[in-house]
Amino acid sequence: MFRAIMASLFIPFLLLSVSARYTSHVNGEKQIHKQLSGFRVNLMHIDSLLSPYSPGNISFPDRLQRALRRSKQRLQKLQRIPGQSNDRNLEKATEIGASVNTGSGEFLMKLAIGTPALSYSAILDTGSDLTWTQCKPCADCYKQPTPIFDPSRSSTYSKVRCRSPLCTSLPDFECKNTAGCEYQYTYGDFSITVGILSYETLTFASKSGTKQSIPHIAFGCGQNNEGNGFDQGAGIVGLGRGPLSLISQLSSSMPNKFSYCLMTMDDSQSKTSPLMFGESARLSGKVSSSTPILQNGQESTFYYLSLDGISVGGKLLNIRKDTFSLQSDGTGGFVIDSGTTVTYLEQAGYDAVKRELASVIKLPVADGSQIGLDLCYKPPASRGSLPKFPIITFHFRGADYHLPKDNYMVLDKSGLLCLGMLPNSGMSIFGNVQQQNYHILYDNVNKLLSFEPAICDSL
Repeated sequence: MFRAIMASLFIPFLLLSVSARYTSHVNGEKQIHKQLSGFRVNLMHIDSLLSPYSPGNISFPDRLQRALRRSKQRLQKLQRIPGQSNDRNLEKATEIGASVNTGSGEFLMKLAIGTPALSYSAILDTGSDLTWTQCKPCADCYKQPTPIFDPSRSSTYSKVRCRSPLCTSLPDFECKNTAGCEYQYTYGDFSITVGILSYETLTFASKSGTKQSIPHIAFGCGQNNEGNGFDQGAGIVGLGRGPLSLISQLSSSMPNKFSYCLMTMDDSQSKTSPLMFGESARLSGKVSSSTPILQNGQESTFYYLSLDGISVGGKLLNIRKDTFSLQSDGTGGFVIDSGTTVTYLEQAGYDAVKRELASVIKLPVADGSQIGLDLCYKPPASRGSLPKFPIITFHFRGADYHLPKDNYMVLDKSGLLCLGMLPNSGMSIFGNVQQQNYHILYDNVNKLLSFEPAICDSL
């Protein structure tokens, strides 16, 4: 589902070049577009002071607690196939679990829609495909700080035809006379958006104000949007692997790849993180590593990785190699997700990590159940006397990902140091605490995930 989240201050600029024009045909209609190299935008943490949805200037431990609650809710979304629903009747949409308290992601990106352009902030989600925003006339819309998009006021708005492959790629759709492609998109916790699949011009801007408009992007014009997690943004930007996702649609005008660099949660109050598309997403290559992105035959959205093992302090843990494997029926597997805060590991793998850390970290063990974390320690009065914490290494196929202390230990409200990982049964998820201070590249052209340690401010 949703995903998203931690921020970084950088010298703002938009990388963009026009190299050619290309022609495509959509439902028999000739479309002429500019061929782009790439571009760059900013991400805000949902609890950042920069966010229009900010709760105010709250402490780091309070932000951590809020993020942990969202992380548990996010897990509910990702445990089910995104967009999957067993009910194709759009009129029953309001009957589906709308009261479930959901978490949608952790990061927001600013963009604008239509002509004239209407600005809003949407939740970035690497775990879903459909990009959507709330639209008039609203049958059931939640409150948002920016105006709701009115397609009748935009000169570039049009509906996606029912015969379009984009319409038929939706898990649930109906075609009624001139209404166009009506969709029902249900997330794992049964939060839902219902509306008309449409085309619009989307405009992206860097922190410096440089703008790039891209026409004819398919999006959901949501007129019935229910699920408490939605009110963290004015919609969703889907960056999954399916044909409807923003990155998949951009692939006709630039390379199908994107990257981000997330700063630590400590810095998320006042800093933004860079998100790059196309050629702008390349790594330095000096210390980068790559691992294959796997395909789940049961669904096309998630970014699955092959995790072969885990080491703590250089010691390879006794974990069966198939513990994190993607099964033939589509269950299990190891997913990287920007919208989940902590990492969730299959129980056997988590138990091995917990046992080894408990044996090497020489601090009193404390109870972290009140905030929802499992392995916690009471640090000494003097932070300068902290013992040495081991490096945790995730051994992906062909690439090792090293986690220093700050990428796996978090400070809770009561001053405890806690492991930012939790057990789960089924899917395992690589959260954004573990991704901070890494430049991570999703290369859908070569089906590779590449990464390297980075100072996000300097990118």
